[in-house]
Amino acid sequence: MEIKPVAYYKGPFGSKFGIPRQSGLTKLEGRIVFTDEYRVREALRGLEGFSRLWLIWGFSANKPAKGEWQPTVRPPRLGGNTAMGVWATRSPYRPNPLGLSCVELIKVDDLELVVRGADLMDGTPIYDIKPYIAYADSFPDARCGFAAEAPEKKLKVVIPEDCPLDREALADVLALDPRPAYQDKPEKEYAMPFGGREVLFRVENGVLTVTGWR
Repeated sequence: MEIKPVAYYKGPFGSKFGIPRQSGLTKLEGRIVFTDEYRVREALRGLEGFSRLWLIWGFSANKPAKGEWQPTVRPPRLGGNTAMGVWATRSPYRPNPLGLSCVELIKVDDLELVVRGADLMDGTPIYDIKPYIAYADSFPDARCGFAAEAPEKKLKVVIPEDCPLDREALADVLALDPRPAYQDKPEKEYAMPFGGREVLFRVENGVLTVTGWR
């Protein structure tokens, strides 16, 4: 079976670094822009009646795999040191690099969709869109293995007042600690593409300080 994108996501993240590791963890807004072939008003009929959507998309920034697929991966949730079966994770490194995200539909804006809470990079290809249906899609009592609890926003974030970016949205992302799970070096300055700029920051004693932008 061959599939092709029906749309692309437009958002503030210019690279994989810093993107929330699951959908719904932040209130960041973005747009779903349909390709010419699927930019058809009739295809959106009735969509405004739903408040949430499922997106099926591709891990387009993955580097080509070398050799055979790997049956285990090391989830950041477990510190990046514990191997788990690929089917027990949502790792981007899987035989078919497809992602699944549930996002909030803010509005249908002409022939584009404004959504909130996506965990996608700018330019991510979207292969399908389906409405979220609570009675069929929600199972509050389901067992969730090693990911039973939502990750905490564990960092205090300090952003200079003259920062030209959306400080509230940026703080929302940085509080989740975008660093690789195995790195905790106070002397290291990290760079995260966000909103068309590169944000520089350091982390020490639970405080993330934005040191600049370019």
